[in-house]
Amino acid sequence: MNRISFRQGMLLGFTLIVLLLGGVAIQSWLVVERLVNQSRNSSEQAILLTAAIQELGERTVDIERSARQYLVLDNPVFRQRFDEHLAQSLAVVDRLDGMAAEPLPPLLGGWRMVAEALRSGLEQNIPQAEIIPLLSRMAELNGLLKQAGQRWVEEQNRRTLDELEAARLKLGGRIGLALLGALLVALAMGWWLVRPVRHLEQAIVRLGASRFDAPITVGGPADLRQLGKRLDWLRQRLAELEADRERALRHVSHELKTPLTALKEGVSLLREEVPGPLDGAQREVVDILQHNVRVLQEQIESLLTLNAAAFDARRLQLAPIKPKKLLAGVVQRRELHSQARQLRVVVEAPDQMVMLDAEKMAVVLDNLLSNAIDFSPDGGEIRMVVSRIDGLCRFECIDQGPGVAEEDRQRIFDPFVQGQRVAPAPRQGSGVGLSIVRELVRAMGGRVYLVPQESGAHFCVEIPDEQ
Repeated sequence: MNRISFRQGMLLGFTLIVLLLGGVAIQSWLVVERLVNQSRNSSEQAILLTAAIQELGERTVDIERSARQYLVLDNPVFRQRFDEHLAQSLAVVDRLDGMAAEPLPPLLGGWRMVAEALRSGLEQNIPQAEIIPLLSRMAELNGLLKQAGQRWVEEQNRRTLDELEAARLKLGGRIGLALLGALLVALAMGWWLVRPVRHLEQAIVRLGASRFDAPITVGGPADLRQLGKRLDWLRQRLAELEADRERALRHVSHELKTPLTALKEGVSLLREEVPGPLDGAQREVVDILQHNVRVLQEQIESLLTLNAAAFDARRLQLAPIKPKKLLAGVVQRRELHSQARQLRVVVEAPDQMVMLDAEKMAVVLDNLLSNAIDFSPDGGEIRMVVSRIDGLCRFECIDQGPGVAEEDRQRIFDPFVQGQRVAPAPRQGSGVGLSIVRELVRAMGGRVYLVPQESGAHFCVEIPDEQ
C-alpha cells in the first residue's frame, strides 16, 4: 500500500466497489433468469397437461358413445369407431405418462386396465350390464385425473413461489453483504486517503502560525507522503529563515544600541553644558536631539519586544484554567493604573474551565486592558466579558473612550500604528501592543478583531476551546 499513489488508490477503491456490486447484480440477473425459465417451463407443462386431460375426457365420451351404439346396434362400423377412439385415447394417456407428473401414473395405469377390459368385453360379446360399469369407471378415472392434474399444477406453482421467496431472501442477504462490503471499502479508502490530507492541512496551519518545531510526517499514498516530505523541507527552510531573521534583528538592534548609547551620553553632556555654556538656540537643538534619541531607543526596544513575542508565540503550553481567575489576575496587576484614572473595571466570566495558554492569554488581556485604561475618560467604566459560543472562548474588552478612527481600523494591529485618536491622559507607547496581541492570538489558533460601534473601543478575541 505504501507504493500506491493517490490516483491508484482511488481507482482500486472504485474497482473493488464495482466488483462487489457488479457481482451481486450478475448473480441476481442469473437467478431471475433461472426462475423465469423455470416458471415458463412449468406454465407450458401445466397447459399441456390440462389440454391432454381435457382431450382424454372428450375421447372418453366418444368411446362411451361408440361402445353403447355397438352394443345396441351390433354394427361393425361403430366397433371400428370404438377402436379408433380408444387408440387415440391411449395415445393421449401415453403422452400424459411422458410428462412425469407424480400423481398421474397410478391413475393412468388404472385407465389402461379399464380400457383393455372394455376392449376384451366387446370382443367377447359380454352382456351390456358388465360393460356399463367399465364405462362409468373410465369416466370416474377421468375426473380423478383432472383433480390430480390440478393438484400437480398447484404444487408446481407453490414450489415456484417457495423457490422465488428463497431466492429473494438469498439475494437480499447478498445485496446487504455487498453494500456492507462496499461501505467498508469506501470507509477504508476514505480513511487511507483523507487521513494524510488532514495531516497536510494541520501541517500547513502550523506553518502559517510560524510553528516550525514539530516535524511533518504524512502517511498514506506515495505521492502524499512525498508531498509531506516536501512540506517538512519547507518547514526546515522556514525555520532557518526565521532564525536568520531573528538573529539579524538582534544583531541590528545591538549594533544600533551601541552608537545610540554613545549619542545619548553625548547629548546628556551637551545638555549639562560640560563642553561649555549653551545659548537658547543651542539648548533647543539639544532638546530636540534628546527627544529623538529617546524615541529611537523606545522604537528599538519595542522592536525587540515584538520579536520576542513572535518567538514565544510558537511555544504553546495549554492547561485548564478558569477565565474568571485569569481576568481577576490581569485586573489586579492594572489596579493602580485604573485607580489613578478613577476607572471601574467590570469582569463578567463564567466559572468554568477552558484549555488555554494562561501566560500568553494574560499578555493579550493585559495589553487590551492597558489600552482601554489609557483611552478611557476619567471615572469611566471598562467591561471585560468572557463567553463560550460554538466551541470558542470569546474575550471582549469594551471601554468608553474615543474609539478607533474609521481610517485606522484596517491597520490598528500593524506594528508602530498608534491611531489618530488622542488619549485623554498622557501615555507612553510605541504602537506594538496590539501587534503583540495579534501574534499571540494567532499562535493559539484564534483571531482578534475590532467590533465597530459608535463610541468607545470594542476588541474581541476568539480562541478555540480545546476541551
